[in-house]
Amino acid sequence: MKPRNTNKPDIDDEQRRLAVLIDADNAQPSVIEGLLAEVAKFGVASVKRIYGDFTSTRATQWKTALLKHSINPVQQFAYTSGKNATDSSLIIDAMDLMYTGRFDGMCLVSSDSDFTRLAQRIREEGLTVYGFGERKTPDAFVQACDKFIYTEVLRADVTVAAPATPARVARPAKAAAKKTVPAQATTAAAITQPAAIAPTPNKPTVLPLPLDLLRRAIEEASDEQGWAHLGNVGSYLTKIRPDFDPRLYGHKKLSDLLKHHPRHFALEERGGAASGSKTIYVRALD
Repeated sequence: MKPRNTNKPDIDDEQRRLAVLIDADNAQPSVIEGLLAEVAKFGVASVKRIYGDFTSTRATQWKTALLKHSINPVQQFAYTSGKNATDSSLIIDAMDLMYTGRFDGMCLVSSDSDFTRLAQRIREEGLTVYGFGERKTPDAFVQACDKFIYTEVLRADVTVAAPATPARVARPAKAAAKKTVPAQATTAAAITQPAAIAPTPNKPTVLPLPLDLLRRAIEEASDEQGWAHLGNVGSYLTKIRPDFDPRLYGHKKLSDLLKHHPRHFALEERGGAASGSKTIYVRALD
């Protein structure tokens, strides 16, 4: 096999070449748009492949997503019941792509712990591994990645406007009930209303503030006065917790999360017109 070229010139993050490998058996089509948008933050998806048995009814919902986002399907028949041939096919391709030396990182999309060793091997070769999976993903696979993003936060940005229609239907039912049997109408409306709010499970549960973790990260990156560069704090958090994501705590950015808790953290902007840029520093409060 061709060894990886370790003499490639440094390039900007926007131009990092990434391979996106999706396990169709352990990923949902509903997150693909948000997932590819997230991948674009890390680099360019030069290769996009998805692995699965697309002759089965379980994979039919992927067909529209594949065409829309130009993802190359890799058909893998289930040769034996109870054995997952998809995993083997994805792992073989990942190793082949790694040895071409053309990529700076790989995005492994799965909630399966079987890819733990694959992620470790890719990192050993010097590539960055971005993992994508559901909250049920075993911690072993999460920790094997440089960065892990839970797909629930990618699906959360999709707002469903369905509640408006049932609300209009419920009002005539109440009006008619006033002329007949009010108690029955009230009961019917109460039953109808929860069904209108059904889309809420798409949104992830907001987790409590990881106060100890944040304070520890600030302490590790702080100077003598206790102030820490926000970028260094974020880098430290990712190193010790690859799955750390401000969106899990209700905020898109780390700075927004810290600003939301002025009782525990103080933020300060440094720089200005002279330097042409502003830098955020943070300090933990007692």
